[in-house]
Amino acid sequence: MQTSDFAKLWTKLTRDYKLHMDNNLAPSLTESQLTVLEVLLDHDKMKPSDFIPFLSTTPAAVTMLLDRMEKNGLIARERDMNDRRIVWVSISEKGRQETLRGIQIRDEFMSAALNRISAHNQQLLIYLLGKITS
Repeated sequence: MQTSDFAKLWTKLTRDYKLHMDNNLAPSLTESQLTVLEVLLDHDKMKPSDFIPFLSTTPAAVTMLLDRMEKNGLIARERDMNDRRIVWVSISEKGRQETLRGIQIRDEFMSAALNRISAHNQQLLIYLLGKITS
């Protein structure tokens, strides 16, 4: 079994990815904020509790993250007209621009990593990772 070798390589890849994202998203965006913005692009508007499965964190942490994002103009929050207990989160125009920038930064990293192997091996890698994650 190749467990140890896989763990070492996976750790190095994820560490390099995190470093790349942290350095290139800063100072206006974090990786967690990018996740929220990408989810909002797909869902238009959401309740804060809807983000928990995407972020794997606590409700309190989601609230703090959304507070920072609202302060930085990345999102807007508004009360539901029919039920004032519900708060809806939506992406702002600045948030849309930052999402595109973040996706480009991520794609540059992934392209650089994947371009080290052939197109066939890229497809094989994606297939195998799909098998591991399902």
